[in-house]
Amino acid sequence: MDLALMERIAPYFVEAALVTLEVAALTFVFSVLIGAIATAGRMSRLTPVRWLATAYVSVFRGTPCLVQLFLIYFGGPQLGFDLTPFTAGVVGMSLNVGAYMAEAIRGAILTVDRGQAEAARSIGFGQGRTMVYVILPQAARLMIRSIGVNTIMMVKGTSLVSAISVVELSYTAQRYIGSTFKPFEIFALAAVLYIIIVYAVSRTVEMLDRRFALR
Repeated sequence: MDLALMERIAPYFVEAALVTLEVAALTFVFSVLIGAIATAGRMSRLTPVRWLATAYVSVFRGTPCLVQLFLIYFGGPQLGFDLTPFTAGVVGMSLNVGAYMAEAIRGAILTVDRGQAEAARSIGFGQGRTMVYVILPQAARLMIRSIGVNTIMMVKGTSLVSAISVVELSYTAQRYIGSTFKPFEIFALAAVLYIIIVYAVSRTVEMLDRRFALR
């Protein structure tokens, strides 16, 4: 194993890991927002809205994320929008992960006993206040782990954006393999950085899960 090579290129891989973190952070924020909107749509009393939200979840969960990224980045110009690789990567990842987040949020909400909503309405709470003050606080404890699992999978899935030339960790690894011809050292270094990132996310999820469990 060429440790000298790994030490020499480590700073460049750390920079690439920061790009991976940036993609992951933006994807997390947008996917949770999209998931919340899709959940509201799927639970809407308006049939067209409910069908549209269900179709979104079905399509983005039923097709590979890589295909979605290709459609957005390479097919986008035909539809009138030409995105940079980074923007296309974040948009594609957010739409894909958002579908899974929607299922996690919806599942947690449906787990809350219906009697809680009925009790809230019996004391004069409307549907909106019932959701905000009664259902969501209880569902939050249940959705932490599901959202956490989706987040961990999303962090590892950010490697897919290398296929559309986003210079993140996997793309950097592939580029250095082409110039050094030492795939073991290159991928080992990338794997270590991925492990560090995933471990930090996992610990954060566990901490939040324990904190909510005590409430």
